[in-house]
Amino acid sequence: MFPPSDGLCGIGELAERAGVTVKTVRFYSDRGLLPEAARSAGGHRRYGPEALGRLRLVRSLRALGLPVREVHRILDEEDAAAGAGGVLEDAVAGQLRELGSQLSALRWREAGLRLVQQCRPDERADRLRLIGAVSAPPDTASLARFWRAWLPPRMPAGARSAFLEVAVPQPPDAPEPAQVLAFARLYAFVTRPCTGTGPSRPAAHGPSGTGRPDVLYAGLADAYELAGRQLRRGREPKPGEELDSFVDAYAGAYSTRDTPAFRRLLAGQLAADPRIDRYWELVAEVITAPGAPPEPTAGSSHDWLYAALDAQTADARA
Repeated sequence: MFPPSDGLCGIGELAERAGVTVKTVRFYSDRGLLPEAARSAGGHRRYGPEALGRLRLVRSLRALGLPVREVHRILDEEDAAAGAGGVLEDAVAGQLRELGSQLSALRWREAGLRLVQQCRPDERADRLRLIGAVSAPPDTASLARFWRAWLPPRMPAGARSAFLEVAVPQPPDAPEPAQVLAFARLYAFVTRPCTGTGPSRPAAHGPSGTGRPDVLYAGLADAYELAGRQLRRGREPKPGEELDSFVDAYAGAYSTRDTPAFRRLLAGQLAADPRIDRYWELVAEVITAPGAPPEPTAGSSHDWLYAALDAQTADARA
């Protein structure tokens, strides 16, 4: 393969055998990826027998999209540890994560383009305004900020994080145009300027409300899960285990007992609480595949439970 005189070859011969240009070999040499064995009397680069295999490895790594700095680290590990592979595994994993993000961004862009393509001409300006405000793939930080401002300020960090996992929907990796539109509307909902003089939080969040928000939200999570099962089955709101769990959450947070009087008081309080139904409607549209039954959300579960409570206390009053 190499000239028998000294076992070395020049840059042109190495490039020809590897199927690359001389410029490519020089590029990798200048960056330390392809060490020279020697220089000729005229200053020309000379390479040893191992250069061809190394050049092919460099080309393979670069074809996978790995940057030069990562290729350098992989080769250094190969030289020092006889192919331990840790650096290569980390680099490949990082490249896969980056590629996944790029693919997700492309899918969101495609769905956004289809959304504009499919809408009526008189809707296009509004659609473009909505989707133009959202990154691709979308960031959920604005949704998290909305809830952090809405939740009780004294709420423990663990309970807050658990609630955010439920309240902030994860955008689908391969969305349909309707899901892109729903997320864009959700983003507009949480970033719109605040208006009006009414209450912005439930009474339980105020200074005179519950002093145990962690107990309240942990109990509500259980109640919402139970109600969600009923919603998936298409069941109408009614008293039962789900409602008992719902009321227990508030009773425990207020350090009181579940009694008929407390249920009437709670029904009145919840009736006066501010509503953010639109948020939960949009969340359901984001997480539900088009054509499928709506997925239950914390909001729809809360509405189901409140309707059961309201019906029960109304019957009691009657």
